[in-house]
Amino acid sequence: MTSVPGRTSAGGRTSATGRTSVRLRGLLPALANRRTRALPSPAAPGETLAEAVGVRLERAGRAVLDGVTTGVRAGEVLALVGPNGAGKSTLLAALAADLAPSAGEIRIGGRPAAGWTPGELAQRRAVLPQDAALSFPFAVADVVRMGRAPWAGTEREDEDEAAVAEAMAATEVEAFAGRPFSALSGGERARVALARVLAQRTGLLLLDEPTAALDLRHQELVLRVCREWAAAGDAVVVVLHDLGLAAAHADRVAVLHGGRIAVAGPPAEVLEEELLSRVYRQPVEVFPHPRTGVPLVMPRRTGT
Repeated sequence: MTSVPGRTSAGGRTSATGRTSVRLRGLLPALANRRTRALPSPAAPGETLAEAVGVRLERAGRAVLDGVTTGVRAGEVLALVGPNGAGKSTLLAALAADLAPSAGEIRIGGRPAAGWTPGELAQRRAVLPQDAALSFPFAVADVVRMGRAPWAGTEREDEDEAAVAEAMAATEVEAFAGRPFSALSGGERARVALARVLAQRTGLLLLDEPTAALDLRHQELVLRVCREWAAAGDAVVVVLHDLGLAAAHADRVAVLHGGRIAVAGPPAEVLEEELLSRVYRQPVEVFPHPRTGVPLVMPRRTGT
């Protein structure tokens, strides 16, 4: 007897064609639901996209953050600065909902971070950690394409190729798109890791020391990218050690000290000699750039 697709044969077995048809029919509603489910809408200018409210976070019984309240709005670059151990990276991880506070609350997109699933978070914020390590020799283009994973099965997967190309161009990594990630220099890896984050195309970028391994040209390139993404309506939080970069490119600077925010505001208002000398335990002098007026911060040196 000839088997009919989707029906049981005389021997009680379903034909291979029938099994495939049944599986496809079962998958179609799920795929359709993924393509039509609600996705994040563009943020309104000035909308708070990530916020810490009275956050305390402990590690090994020590408060790394203690009563921190801050937020970042669509259309701005917020720089987190401060000495080593001040809590900058911990605050960034908390704002990303990668670390849960022991007290206080983290909100993303106006909702408590705990109310989002991991997949929903990945569609709303992209995170660049300090270290970019991969165990397998993926090609650079494939590493950047990993940033598109949150949109698989949604209508926005149609943007994949354009998003990858745009991110690679912005970070100037197209020239080695086919090279293994493991064969790159530290600075090249840092730029590829940033390209992956940009390709994710979320409204909130959280970048932990993205300029640490970069030369002068690429430090400026990364901060220009931050400014361009903010100008397009995104919110950017960036951890920096270079106070000059923070002053030149950030809309607001939060100076962390001992797990608290010592001061926050526009760079020209918060980068002040007495405060920075106390926070960094190093005398500094601050003076305006002769052409732009942007604050320049230099260590106060003595000697011949």
